Amino acid sequence: MAAKSTKSISVIAGGRIIDPATQLDVIGDIYLKNGLVERIETRKRSLKSAEKIKSERGVYDARKKIVAPGLIDLHVHLREPGREDEETILSGARAAAAGGFTSICCMPNTDPPIDDQETVQFVIDQARDAACRVYPIGAVTQGQRGESLTEIGDMVHTGAVAISEDGMSVVSAEIKRRAMEYIRMFDIPVIAHCEDASLSAGGVMHEGAISTRLGMRGIPAAAEEIIVARDIQLARATGARLHIAHVSTADSVRLIKRGKRDGVKVTGEATPHHFSLIDASIAESFDTNLRVSPPLRTEKDRKAIIAGLADGALDCIATDHAPHSVEEKDNEFDIAPNGMIGLETALGLVGKNLVNAGHLDWPRALRLMTINAARITNLPGGKLAAGEAADIVVFDPEEEWVVDPEQFYSLSKNSPYVGWTLTGRVKLTVCGGKVTHEDR
Repeated sequence: MAAKSTKSISVIAGGRIIDPATQLDVIGDIYLKNGLVERIETRKRSLKSAEKIKSERGVYDARKKIVAPGLIDLHVHLREPGREDEETILSGARAAAAGGFTSICCMPNTDPPIDDQETVQFVIDQARDAACRVYPIGAVTQGQRGESLTEIGDMVHTGAVAISEDGMSVVSAEIKRRAMEYIRMFDIPVIAHCEDASLSAGGVMHEGAISTRLGMRGIPAAAEEIIVARDIQLARATGARLHIAHVSTADSVRLIKRGKRDGVKVTGEATPHHFSLIDASIAESFDTNLRVSPPLRTEKDRKAIIAGLADGALDCIATDHAPHSVEEKDNEFDIAPNGMIGLETALGLVGKNLVNAGHLDWPRALRLMTINAARITNLPGGKLAAGEAADIVVFDPEEEWVVDPEQFYSLSKNSPYVGWTLTGRVKLTVCGGKVTHEDR
């Protein structure tokens, strides 16, 4: 599933190698061979001269840069099949490589949904020449109608790494319980979009002082928290693995933390937009790219999300990359669809709003974007060690860059960060030993 490339790199030299899985943080060289990490050699900064690094064929100069396992995103919308005008599997994977990702998991709410083994196989086949590894997630119910379970076993045996009804919650607690009982046989998680539609229906942003002032229908925090609490209780009862997608409220973080403390197999993810933006941002611009589900919440919620990432209540960072056409987003706020793209800006937002802001250091931030994500869905990768796949990102943690949608590889441009200055730029992405992105 790694992209074809004509460029060959045999050594990534002189970088700060950070591997959270093994707690490695050293200056050194990574040797690649046959798509694998052959060995890692640590050394003093001055051991290899700049002239030698530049002159050696097949050697990439990584001095003053961080070298880490390729990033992993558990929550991506690729729109294929059905809306190839917004994103295809290949274009989404190309955007992922530009963002430093070597593995992504694609959600099932396509048209038709990924709800049977044939559609799972379609995604796998389409991704054979993709610029990163693409892992399909299967739907919980047939047609995502919430009425009857999919053939989960068939999808898992074909290649699905999780099940989810993302975009909506499974309304019936009984159906959700049966799904959780079923997945225990396969040791995969159910990824939950937590939203009580009876509370959120018609809402376009967080319910609070800002929505009241703007005269917009709000979505209360309780719409998320009620389902978070329900699903944690179901996971407690069944012993199933539960992953809460795009956590957005302070009380959701608290519920997940309590579930972990009680021994429930629950994990949670935060998106860059939920730790970077708040509902007040909407009042400043009415930018429809700020309309997402769950909605942007308050400053208190944003701080709770960051605290959850710092203290382990939340396990990983995922983009919820959701492409939409210009025509769809160029509408009134209450008509535009939910979602923003995020693969190509994720690392820069982590650098700007988490690392530079003093909430996390790079080893901790990278743990949230590599090995933690890999373990949630049992993916290979997420570590740098001899014999592991050569899935690697090299980035400059100090480089500032301005977000320009014309430079995006995604087919869609619906980003609220246009014109923002971010910190941390991907310089090289290697997947299976092949260069899939190089910043020139």
